[in-house]
Amino acid sequence: MLDKLEMFIALAKEEHFGRAAERLNIAQPTLSGGIKQLEDQLGVQLVYRGSRFGGLTPEGQSALVWARRITGDARQLREEMQSGRKGFSGEIRLAVIPTAQTWAGRLCTDFAALHPNVRFTILSRNSREILQMLEDFEADAGISYLENEPLGRVDTVELYDENYILVCADSAPFAQKTSIAWSELKGQPLALLTPDMQNRRIIDHLFAEGGVVPTTCIEANSIIALVSSVASGHCMTVLPKDIAQFLAGGKDLALIPLEGKPEKQKVGLILPHRDPRTPILSAFLAQAHKLPRTG
Repeated sequence: MLDKLEMFIALAKEEHFGRAAERLNIAQPTLSGGIKQLEDQLGVQLVYRGSRFGGLTPEGQSALVWARRITGDARQLREEMQSGRKGFSGEIRLAVIPTAQTWAGRLCTDFAALHPNVRFTILSRNSREILQMLEDFEADAGISYLENEPLGRVDTVELYDENYILVCADSAPFAQKTSIAWSELKGQPLALLTPDMQNRRIIDHLFAEGGVVPTTCIEANSIIALVSSVASGHCMTVLPKDIAQFLAGGKDLALIPLEGKPEKQKVGLILPHRDPRTPILSAFLAQAHKLPRTG
């Protein structure tokens, strides 16, 4: 039944028989037949269907919760049995806010050095998407903000404090300044993350405290797109210091400290609170505790 449950989960996610079949690398008739067999086994209709996918029935919505739980438990059982025989192996799916990508790479490479049979999938997502992915068993862990918005029932390990710096081209008028006030950025063209990103909501709040409504000429959900835009000299951005230093290396960019009391946001590893937790995720959590904390 597990393969049928995975078909059902894929269909619920894609909301399209063809895309769900492609996601699973199977033929569409195989997917349709699997869903019908699952309905026969459960004795209920799970999917409204006509010429195309019409959504989940009420029974289908309830079954989806169970399907995610059952397939997640099966994956946990498989990993636990394998780790007992040959050490840790398998995949860790890590959903990460864009500003924490360097820390994701650091944590995963440190863990992989100790457990070379473990592979990682790192996905860039906003903080709300990360929580939903953890809830839906689509990610095993996340790296996100710990205090700014509700997290729900999760376990956390603080990794670092995020604080902010102005990034501009070396040719920009502000490039020669030793520091700059938030209020001085009033009316200046800025490239910032999109409003669905928690980082953007934090930055907007900090601008508001300085009496400024930021003037955005570019919005993107990619840090690389922001830095590339800034390198052109037509705009500036405000980024966490850690990733700004990483991306500015070797480029004609200036990093200018922002004046005032340092505003820091705690960022860390988050995992769903589940008991028992798989051995591989317990070890991953322990590795996060060992990372040198900065901020």
